[in-house]
Amino acid sequence: MNTDQITQKIAAGQGFIAALDQSGGSTPKALRAYGVADEEWNGDDEMFAKIHEMRSRIISSPAFTGDKILGAILFEKTMDGEVGGKPTPTALLDKGVAPFIKIDKGLEDEANGVQLMKPMPELDALLTRAKALGVYGTKERSVINAANPEGIAAIVAQQFAVGEQVIAHGMMPILEPEYTITADDREAGEDILKAEILKQLDAMDDGKQVMLKLSIPAKANQYKELVDHPKVLKVVALSGGFTRDEACEELAKNTGMIASFSRALLGDLRAQMSDAEFDAALGEAIGSICEASVAS
Repeated sequence: MNTDQITQKIAAGQGFIAALDQSGGSTPKALRAYGVADEEWNGDDEMFAKIHEMRSRIISSPAFTGDKILGAILFEKTMDGEVGGKPTPTALLDKGVAPFIKIDKGLEDEANGVQLMKPMPELDALLTRAKALGVYGTKERSVINAANPEGIAAIVAQQFAVGEQVIAHGMMPILEPEYTITADDREAGEDILKAEILKQLDAMDDGKQVMLKLSIPAKANQYKELVDHPKVLKVVALSGGFTRDEACEELAKNTGMIASFSRALLGDLRAQMSDAEFDAALGEAIGSICEASVAS
């Protein structure tokens, strides 16, 4: 697939984006959930080797295809690794799945109810390398914990500033200002968030597009105006702590949003499964998430 073909496929939205980008402090938790105990690895190199084994098994599975999966978000070390003897982005593209890379380097301490992204001084070099490997786009996460107008404005401005840097490299940014789903004021905060995103979209040059990765909103179709915006290629939803059944049920209420799930996609997979069991469990998860995405 070339860039235009990928863009058209994502715009059509007949599938979802798989999030395979657990990194840093979240990696041991992801391995435990997969059935790999802490004592089975020693040090970061062995830890990342174990998580790469998991991701390779997922990408290599016959259940993991471009028929239902539009793209996959990778951790940098996964991008630099191989699957089946091929660079990971090539292995994905050969399956009709667009590769994305997680670019943020973690979060700042909370201020004004939000956690901004830490500085990324090496971002241009990473984008150049990723583009050369065939990576289509990027994903960057920051977190909103409260309906603080100043904080939400700052987080959205930062997201779009980094997004412009990504666009300058000829890549598609997924902007992810995640709203914590357990926040008491989420409904009010999501009104502020939508207004700030619209403000930034209106300020973008015509012809440019971004993708948005947002928590499934408290009010159904809260983000329909973003879904329909000409400068938004696609709005995707994170599962944000919901179980897969809950996430799929809530997603299906939101017209035009598709999934970009991680835990809700991988939660039933275990290292100890036979290949047949693994492929069946992954296929079931992919089927239900795709159905919810298309239904929405």
